[in-house]
Amino acid sequence: MFKWRSSQNNDGNVSLQREEKVKELKVALGPLSGRDIKFCTDSCLRRYLEARSWNVDKAKKMFEETLKWRASYKPEEIRWNAKLPLHSEFCKLQHEVAHEGETGKISRANFHDREGRTVLIMRPGKQNTTSTEGNIRHLVYMLENAILNLPEGQEQMCWMIDYTGFSMSTSISVRTTRDIINILQNHYPERLAVAFLYNPPRIFQAFWKVVKYFLDPKTFQKVKFVYPKNNESVELMKVYFDLENLPKEFGGNATLEYDHEEFSRMMGEDDAKTSKLWGFDDTPRDAANCSHITSGHSKAEVVPETL
Repeated sequence: MFKWRSSQNNDGNVSLQREEKVKELKVALGPLSGRDIKFCTDSCLRRYLEARSWNVDKAKKMFEETLKWRASYKPEEIRWNAKLPLHSEFCKLQHEVAHEGETGKISRANFHDREGRTVLIMRPGKQNTTSTEGNIRHLVYMLENAILNLPEGQEQMCWMIDYTGFSMSTSISVRTTRDIINILQNHYPERLAVAFLYNPPRIFQAFWKVVKYFLDPKTFQKVKFVYPKNNESVELMKVYFDLENLPKEFGGNATLEYDHEEFSRMMGEDDAKTSKLWGFDDTPRDAANCSHITSGHSKAEVVPETL
């Protein structure tokens, strides 16, 4: 009984200390404006503090780098299908990613894990483009979409990566993978709960030997290799998922087929939610009224990882 009370008191003290750290970080960041205010929630600050072992100075530096990245990259403005917004300050072609998603290489699952976390399904074998920028922007869009669909009180998501059909010819480059990892670790800290690499072929091992060095120790621990007909893998998946919801290709009993038309409809609905969340008006207008617009994509800015 004494030990239980002592442990409970310690947990309470840690929670109080961490809330003080959140307050301290808020003060250190100073006044924010515009979209930064909506982005800077207490739960957001906790994730940055957790990523930097609750060191306020390091968390502040990391958070400020993310604000710079978001101001430049504007992930909240990426749309599945682009429209021309009504307001003149946004009168430009938005980035769209529907063409990147035609094969279902990244999609949001229609089920959650046992903790209620959003699940992103990735299929590297269904790679359909060679654009580094397009692949990164597509993933960033899906990260934002996964966050949008998190239940209240949940901050993390799961990744399930199916290596069926994977080959070095369909694989994205090591450099693109590094850039993606940097964005995930630097600008979406503590968003990933676990990543399941399902049945990667032997040729993947050479790729992994290079890529794993880009992962920080915390992220590395979240990567789980799982294989069909492997008892340890089956038990691991049972811990995280209800097998009745889990697709057969991941060792479950459910059937999951990617329907691009239906998924596009879902993303359109979510884009409307995103616009409402960030205070945008996505009412289409005639492109002729925006004659100053030029098409094309701005190159993704990748901030080097800060450890």
